[in-house]
Amino acid sequence: MALINYASREINSKIVFYGPGLGGKTTNIKYVYSKLNPSIKGKLISLATELDRTLFFDFLPVDLGTIKGFNTRFHLYTVPGQVFYNASRKLILKGVDGIVFVADSQIERFDENIESFDNLKDNLRAHNLLLEKVPLVLQYNKRDLPNITSVDELQKILNPRNEYLYFEAVATQGIGVFETLKEICKQVLKTLA
Repeated sequence: MALINYASREINSKIVFYGPGLGGKTTNIKYVYSKLNPSIKGKLISLATELDRTLFFDFLPVDLGTIKGFNTRFHLYTVPGQVFYNASRKLILKGVDGIVFVADSQIERFDENIESFDNLKDNLRAHNLLLEKVPLVLQYNKRDLPNITSVDELQKILNPRNEYLYFEAVATQGIGVFETLKEICKQVLKTLA
């Protein structure tokens, strides 16, 4: 749930990058962070665990407009990819305003995408939220690799009713990264308005 800071005239919104381990969540966040103007972004914070890490930073986009005179500051988070860290995943989803699900396109990661998407739904329910009520954008990452699942197959398992927008991406090269981010920001702003 967005937080309003009347003193700074800001609405603070939380966007969480969710998905299987090593699917590209951190790569997305780091790429965005590296390309943003230093004057509009906060510090990149990394909370490392034994096997994974959670990243966080915030930014104030100047080109997305205002809502009733308030600027919107977006706080971007990644969740640990390993299901072992489910308590952290659940905690990071608390107060979420929008989700980017980063699916790993590699054929051998197909089942992990399903498991992670089901885990997302379960963890949202723990916060009395339904996936259908939270803005969501899908990103099919690693499209440059040779052994990948087709977009049609990914759509069948993650988006069978075609209710979510999706982007093909190669996060290591920045392909599809800002398109994904811009879309989730637009969806979050629409729900806040």
